[in-house]
Amino acid sequence: MMRWLVHEWRLVRRSRLCLSALVLLALLSAVSLWSGAREAARQQANIARLAPLQEQDVQAVARRFAQGGDAGYAAYYTFYGTQDPPSGAAFLALGLRDVAPYVLRVRSLGLQAQLYEGETFNPELALAGRFDFAFVLIYLAPLFIIALLHDLVSGERQAGRLRMLLAMPGAGTRLWLRRAGLRTLLAIAAMALPLLLAAAVLPIGPAALAGVLAVLVAYAAFWCAVCVLVGARPWSSTAHATALMGCWVVLTLVLPTLAQMAITRGIPVDQGVDLMLAQRQKVHGAWDEPRDATMQKFFQTHPQWKDTAPLPTRFHWKWYYAFQQLGDESVAPAVAAYRDGLARRQDWTERLGWLLPGVAAQTALHRLAHTDLPAQMRYQERIEAFHREMREFYYPYVFNERPFGPDDFAKRPRFQMQVPALAWPLAALLSGLAWALGMAALATRALRRVSAQA
Repeated sequence: MMRWLVHEWRLVRRSRLCLSALVLLALLSAVSLWSGAREAARQQANIARLAPLQEQDVQAVARRFAQGGDAGYAAYYTFYGTQDPPSGAAFLALGLRDVAPYVLRVRSLGLQAQLYEGETFNPELALAGRFDFAFVLIYLAPLFIIALLHDLVSGERQAGRLRMLLAMPGAGTRLWLRRAGLRTLLAIAAMALPLLLAAAVLPIGPAALAGVLAVLVAYAAFWCAVCVLVGARPWSSTAHATALMGCWVVLTLVLPTLAQMAITRGIPVDQGVDLMLAQRQKVHGAWDEPRDATMQKFFQTHPQWKDTAPLPTRFHWKWYYAFQQLGDESVAPAVAAYRDGLARRQDWTERLGWLLPGVAAQTALHRLAHTDLPAQMRYQERIEAFHREMREFYYPYVFNERPFGPDDFAKRPRFQMQVPALAWPLAALLSGLAWALGMAALATRALRRVSAQA
């Protein structure tokens, strides 16, 4: 075994194209890991930098209530910071963290308007995306594998060595499988070695690392099989390269784009900004509605406060917070439909991975890195739960007109950051493995016809 391995390595070493491709792939992998780690560190640094500033802001509000005061003012002026720190594997595939907020300040007013204010960004700034390891693996690695394998058989045929090579002992299907396997393993090593070095200094867990390596191996094996399958045809090296480039364009660019367009059209979902505008319109309209009618609507869903003192003729905070919450409740069906639509889109995207291995690999990487849509939705759910805790903290003071002093302010709720548990993307991993094994079987069958075509 070592003899043929040494021989095949000599052939690779003599090829400037192969060596250059492997070195360049390793460099691109290293740069992508550095770029992703830098962005993850920047986000973590922003969270750490904003924490003391947030505390300074809260303490400034607390000093205003050193002698006691109205809890309604404290609830209005106190902002609470929420954070969604990057996971240990986020640097591999930044996903939605490039556009979705990972730090959000909220207060006891209508929540929906606060949740989706972050969507008012310039989409052109996010168009290019981030250069991370997922980009290198999904889009660039197939090009390097094509460069390594497109002339596996046709190069020998054009050099006039194919008949002689097939006549040698140990030639045939095993010869091509050894050559294709070695070059693919070298391509995998060119990406895996920088990844392992990065894992030695970055806080990625062993389970997440194992999952990323499994995605890497399965996706590279799929493209290796595609190259062998096309390369077994009795064409020239140029024709093989052209056909493989066409496969790359179709499988990584055209079909995923068309499929996502079909999913978007088939499952229409309003923008979060629309929810923000609807909620604000309801809140602003409440100023012109009778106050008693507003309170009666509020008491229908919050009967625990209906026996409190009636509203005075002047402004009162409990009326203000009542119509703020009614604004959230008025868009609750739209919010549920919005999230249900996003969840259904995500489900169909994951099903798409059974048809397109690139989509399966990307879905798996984003799930392992906790940078996909479900991770963002979980962050919003944590904010909603915390916002409910804030209201439940202030409402007894506001509705019962209890005094609010420094000791009460010190009992305010605090948002707790959570370390997400690893979620293994089993469906995406199984679909990638199925594609790799299926294409490998077709490629092996095609190689058996090479001797007949020589």
